[in-house]
Amino acid sequence: MLGSVRIPLALFRLTKEVARHVLRRPVVGICAAARTVDGRYVLVRRSDTGGWALPGGTLEWGETLRTALARELTEETGGTLLELGRLIGVYSDPERDARFHAVTIVVEARMDLTLAKAQNPLEILEVRAFAESELPRELSYRMTDMLDAARTGRTVWE
Repeated sequence: MLGSVRIPLALFRLTKEVARHVLRRPVVGICAAARTVDGRYVLVRRSDTGGWALPGGTLEWGETLRTALARELTEETGGTLLELGRLIGVYSDPERDARFHAVTIVVEARMDLTLAKAQNPLEILEVRAFAESELPRELSYRMTDMLDAARTGRTVWE
């Protein structure tokens, strides 16, 4: 297994400041409260934080949300999107993600996780399917409430 890759704090702050001035627009992202066919939740362990997170990412130019999610699930988990479910929420608090202001759409998904290997091991250190009783207490990038909304059937507009 590869060790954790961490960005030096000064470089992170400089990049964030440059991006804030250049972009000046929120980034659109999508992630999934994805479950395997047998009902386990799929999480990825990120190299930048070392913590677990919902799989997903940002929309690329010319992509639909559906296409972006299928691509991100494949890239981050090695799995295949089988089915999309309900909209769990739209999260837009500018303080949610320290990297940039993101508007993140969270949806339910069902996926085949037969391969369970990230395509970019520098970004994703590990892919794992968790039973309800095994889920980590905290997820990276304040995603814990996103998973909680999925688990309780709530819909959130932030």
